[in-house]
Amino acid sequence: MVVLVVVGAFLVARAAVEVISVDPGRPATYRDDWGGPTYAGVLLVHAGPGLLVLGSLAVLLWRRRR
Repeated sequence: MVVLVVVGAFLVARAAVEVISVDPGRPATYRDDWGGPTYAGVLLVHAGPGLLVLGSLAVLLWRRRR
């Protein structure tokens, strides 16, 4: 369980850093990243797993509450 929490926290933090550090108006900031050369591809590759972790956590908490 500890490993899953650490990996999930890493993916969420990585998603936040990627969204903050990449300037969609300057393709040079993300052109060579995985998922590039498009901004949508870069966000999908770098922020997508973090969003999946947050979505899974939301579903898990919602089911536990019921």
